Amino acid sequence: MTRAILQLVFAVSLGPVFAESPPPDCGSTLCRLVAPGSLSSLRWPDFSDYRARIQHFYEPTTYTFAWSRGGMVTGQAKVVIEILEGAAGNGLNAEDYDGSRWTGRLAHLGYPANHPSESDFAQFDLALTVSVMRYISDLHFGRVNPGMFHTRFGGGKEKVDLPAFLQQLLIDATDVKAVLAGIEPPYEGYRRTERALQQYRSISQENGGLLPVTKTPVDPGRPYEAIAQLAKLLRQTGDLPGDAKVPLDSNTYGGPLVDAVKHFQVRHGLDPDGRLGKATMAQLNTPLSHRIRQLELTLERWRWVPHSFSRPPIVVNIPEFQLRALNDSYGTELEMKVVVGKAYRHQTPVFAADMREVIFRPYWNVPRSIQRTELVPKLDQGASYLAHNGYEIVTPQGTVVMNKALDDAMMAQLRSGRLRIRQTPGPKNALGLVKFLFPNEHDVYLHATPATELFSKFRRDFSHGCIRVEKPQQLAAWVLGDQSEWTPERIAGAMNGTKTIQVTLDRPIPVLIVYATAVVLDSGEVRFFEDIYGQDAQLDKLLTKGYPSRSVRRAKRDAAAAF
Repeated sequence: MTRAILQLVFAVSLGPVFAESPPPDCGSTLCRLVAPGSLSSLRWPDFSDYRARIQHFYEPTTYTFAWSRGGMVTGQAKVVIEILEGAAGNGLNAEDYDGSRWTGRLAHLGYPANHPSESDFAQFDLALTVSVMRYISDLHFGRVNPGMFHTRFGGGKEKVDLPAFLQQLLIDATDVKAVLAGIEPPYEGYRRTERALQQYRSISQENGGLLPVTKTPVDPGRPYEAIAQLAKLLRQTGDLPGDAKVPLDSNTYGGPLVDAVKHFQVRHGLDPDGRLGKATMAQLNTPLSHRIRQLELTLERWRWVPHSFSRPPIVVNIPEFQLRALNDSYGTELEMKVVVGKAYRHQTPVFAADMREVIFRPYWNVPRSIQRTELVPKLDQGASYLAHNGYEIVTPQGTVVMNKALDDAMMAQLRSGRLRIRQTPGPKNALGLVKFLFPNEHDVYLHATPATELFSKFRRDFSHGCIRVEKPQQLAAWVLGDQSEWTPERIAGAMNGTKTIQVTLDRPIPVLIVYATAVVLDSGEVRFFEDIYGQDAQLDKLLTKGYPSRSVRRAKRDAAAAF
């Protein structure tokens, strides 16, 4: 299925939006079934949010059955049903699409002794149309509106003309699976996550129970009573190679088992010290069902991402504390650690924007909240704090206030924000020697930092919301890669010079700040991370309410990507 064919029914930007139609003057059983917007035989009977689209699907053919011909269910319908029954493979819930009910329906229609009536075929046809429309919507855009969690990613998101999609591409398709696969996110990372989901579903069937936890950490070379159980788990998860020799008749924790634990620790965002400590045991004893849910929630978030970009983006994954700059194939071209906002009160938001400027040797204009709560109290000790840390007091227009003493009037203006504090450029500047601007409502940006020691930590939520990057000079070279005058030598000179230099990008670069607690690397290695902001828990709670949940349905109805 080529992209060109899909674009026949995928409309970029606004796309067709169908208004609710008044109940038609129905002359057929199928038409009378559609009109109320509810079908009792469905798992989730109320389909009023799709009724207008279903009417537009059937009206051109005067409500002729789409999924059966001459009293026989079509081959395309059977393949669609097979896909709906296997929706769990996409991280969806097959019961949202009547997964367990299709076998009985097909058996009833296919057995002549049942004498299936026109009403039976009409009920089947409508049930399948409703279910496949729900499936297409969920698979392409996700089950809930991302606006409930963060600013929508915006531009480039396609909309599907569902009636046209079914009429033109699906009901007579020679390859139904290819047509429906074509609506999924077009990223290899998404497909890797689907494969990892299948892997973890498979190994979850062999779960051997909880590992015993000791009162004190178990160091390499020390005894541990559950060596065989630990080895089995690490083989299942791929951390212990299949050909690794582990003496199961010994209770000594050592050899390849230690290396396997270190590998496991890296995959779960832990310090790879090889010790069986509290944090490591907690991750080892996390049920595989939880890992499966993390992968499912990550697939949901993949569906919120635009399906195309003006050029390869920069992606920051908050729970992973990692930045990746992508190439034309959406593979990783540059990767580095990042520091993100503190989990308490200073969370880095999830959003998308276009990077437009790079500023070498920037000033740091201290945010009002930091000025009021953190810096002004330190000034009670005297003005020397300002000079020692490279701060200066300025008016809102940027004029430096040259007072030598901090009198009561000036302190009052600093507390109120009528005067501001900024930090001059240089190695001590909180933004480091370069910052990367992508205008957004959150006033968040990427920047260097003098506090490079934080990158050695495995959990890196220490900032006030902006994102500190580990390799600022390399990122600047990547960002300015198509502006040939900005050679690596010139970039280094600008960062270590004496002037503030602002560079406007010839072509803006999309920047995505995302939130995924499960990541599948190019190698296929699966990594899991702590839900530091609780966003997985929120999404799981919403999805667990079920398909007809008022909040879910309202979110779908109000989504910017609504059909």
